[in-house]
Amino acid sequence: MTQATAAPPPPIKGSGLAFAYVTTLFFAWGFATSLIDPLIAAVRKVFDLSFAEATLTASAWFIAYAVVSVPAAALLGRLGYSRSIIAALTVMVVGCLLVPVATIVDWYPGVLLSLFIIASGVTLLQVAANPLVAALGAPTTAHARLNFSQFFNSLGTTLGPWLGSTVLLTGGVFAAGAVVTAATRAESLRSIDLAFLGLGAVFAVVAVFIFTARRKINAAAAAAGGDVGMASPLKAFTSPWALFGGLAIFVYVGSEVTIGGLLTNFLASPSILGLPEADAGRMVSLYWGGAMVGRFIGALLMTRVRAGVLLTINTAIAAALCLVVTQTSGETAAYAAIGIGFFNSIMFPTIFTLTLERSGAPASATSGLLCTAIVGGAVLPILGGMVADASATLNPVFYVPLVGYAVLTAFALAAARSKARHEAGAVAGGH
Repeated sequence: MTQATAAPPPPIKGSGLAFAYVTTLFFAWGFATSLIDPLIAAVRKVFDLSFAEATLTASAWFIAYAVVSVPAAALLGRLGYSRSIIAALTVMVVGCLLVPVATIVDWYPGVLLSLFIIASGVTLLQVAANPLVAALGAPTTAHARLNFSQFFNSLGTTLGPWLGSTVLLTGGVFAAGAVVTAATRAESLRSIDLAFLGLGAVFAVVAVFIFTARRKINAAAAAAGGDVGMASPLKAFTSPWALFGGLAIFVYVGSEVTIGGLLTNFLASPSILGLPEADAGRMVSLYWGGAMVGRFIGALLMTRVRAGVLLTINTAIAAALCLVVTQTSGETAAYAAIGIGFFNSIMFPTIFTLTLERSGAPASATSGLLCTAIVGGAVLPILGGMVADASATLNPVFYVPLVGYAVLTAFALAAARSKARHEAGAVAGGH
């Protein structure tokens, strides 16, 4: 017998405003993460590193997710959303202040340690913010809501390489006709200081902003049923979907970061566009800008197209573009590589929410595992750097993300053929 469709629940008072506050966090950590791309090109020349050694900047950043995510999920359960977010931003400010200390003593490992500290704060921020956005509204619109927040994350990742390349890849050792001397190296090291001191100031402002809004965020989360409990993060390992989602996040982030991290050098290489490093670095903004546009479009499409289906289309096209890059050169390869960013757009938030919907583990535990899997951004770029060091051109590097997108297509197909727990419950209940 057909039953009447239940009316959607009324909007939760204050949830819209809390959602707006939390969305500012997505911009902040997107901006910070994308600075790694021009930083790789900067430290490679300033510290005279190989590609594999330079990609350690990405590894130092993303390895924090493996180390910190599970403890962060436990901390989230103890502190709640707003206090966890403020603590994360404070750690990020401290890390930014340590970068000038490392450059003053001219110690590359110190830069890596500072990046690890900043990324530890970003990890806690993501463990808290992603499930919070999913909770601040109806489950049926969680995909669109998280994609909308990720649009602002992409705005940060678009602006980051543009401003970062302007600061990090001009003057000093990057000036026209410059040679690497003590004076030019010192100028470039001061540029690194300026970039991270400015970044620390941004984090400090956001922390004050969230502190003033903490009561609204807590109230809206509680009303939405988004309170976090004390469930052990290890419970995520009991859910096959949490593990599958973790693998998907691992290869997605690893693939995206491998491309973004080496894209400046790829575009600057003679067989592709032959640009100066600063100009090539600014073009990386197009890669991240494509993700920004794609997330805006994706947020709209998610209201009409099933998330698993849309994810399948995007992952398959991204894999095809990687194949094009490996087989071509010049503008064809350049714009195929840049175009991957558009199809990356919906991947992270969609994988995240598809996994949360299907995982049998608590949301905080699943979120902790998924954020741990972001360590793929530490592993795959090193592999890409090793391929780059062993190859005459950088085109073969794109075989690394090609394999990653193939794995993601398998995840997307499996998700498209399965039901979320709330959908399965509705079918079982006769709705």
